Amino acid sequence: MRAAYAERSTGELVLGPPKSRAARRIVGIPSSIVPALREHLSLFVRPEAEALIFPGVKGGPLRRSNFNKMAAWPHAVHAIGAAGLHFHDLRHTGNHFAAASGASLKDLMARMGHDSERAAIIYQHEARGADLAITSAIDAHIGTAKAGQGQPGDGTPQVQLKSGNGPLMAHGDQQDVNKLESHVRRAR
Repeated sequence: MRAAYAERSTGELVLGPPKSRAARRIVGIPSSIVPALREHLSLFVRPEAEALIFPGVKGGPLRRSNFNKMAAWPHAVHAIGAAGLHFHDLRHTGNHFAAASGASLKDLMARMGHDSERAAIIYQHEARGADLAITSAIDAHIGTAKAGQGQPGDGTPQVQLKSGNGPLMAHGDQQDVNKLESHVRRAR
């Protein structure tokens, strides 16, 4: 993104640099949408290098105030069963998918065009749904370790896991898994 239109309070549209230095960037396009983009370019975009990708009727920029009408946005979202979806929601969805990919904070900031870490951290936090998968994997490791250990109450370690610093031990008399699971369920 090299330039952006800004609408002044007078209603005039002015082409200029993006809002921030970080907003000036190259953003990758997923290959799965390239065919639809090519079709759009062939049907709606003039051949000049400076032509807008999403032009108004006469080739000029779309105004925010007439976007819904010109793009038939309400009709399109209703047709796909997503009534109430706003155009900007697509940016949020893309940012959420980017964060869920495991991208670093700096990579998310670059993709989103943000100077501040705040927005990228929000999307990373939303992507933490992976915590359930991580917790399940930990449970599986513990279950495997338990299966190879002694019985509760016989004095042998109930769980022995290896870490970078050596084995980690938890004795049955020190950690009652049922109580822990009950506590976790109540906390939810």
